[in-house]
Amino acid sequence: MKVVVIYYSRGGTTKSMAELIHKTINSKGVKADIFAVDQFSYKNLLDYDGIIIGSPTYYGTCSSEIKKLIDDSVSLHKKLDGKVGGVFSSSANVAGGNETTALSILEALLIHGMIVQGDPQGDHYGPVAVSGVDERCNNNCVRFAARFVDLLKKIV
Repeated sequence: MKVVVIYYSRGGTTKSMAELIHKTINSKGVKADIFAVDQFSYKNLLDYDGIIIGSPTYYGTCSSEIKKLIDDSVSLHKKLDGKVGGVFSSSANVAGGNETTALSILEALLIHGMIVQGDPQGDHYGPVAVSGVDERCNNNCVRFAARFVDLLKKIV
């Protein structure tokens, strides 16, 4: 089993979340790679069983860099079917668009036929940060990564 964590980060918050998720997945015995989106080719999505994408929130949606990855992945339509997916996001303030950002990325994963698990207890669509990684965000990133691994082990 292999997972990739792909992120865009301008201020460092989304990168910190990606590193925490990456570290937790590896600690659970699953091989995880981590890439800034500009260091990753959409073609390599085929090499992974699990795909996690993180973005800061810009005007209620993902960064243009993450959107480009999603747009480029159209050429892989039907080839990501059955892979496990997940998302995380960051914003500057409460009600800053984290959920709409997460949902915009989740829409693409679902259209690809990927399997996504919500969380009835933590951040429902994926971990979110508000003005940095605090204890709440840290705990939700760890919970998300652990649940992602559990789901991946059931699927793969």
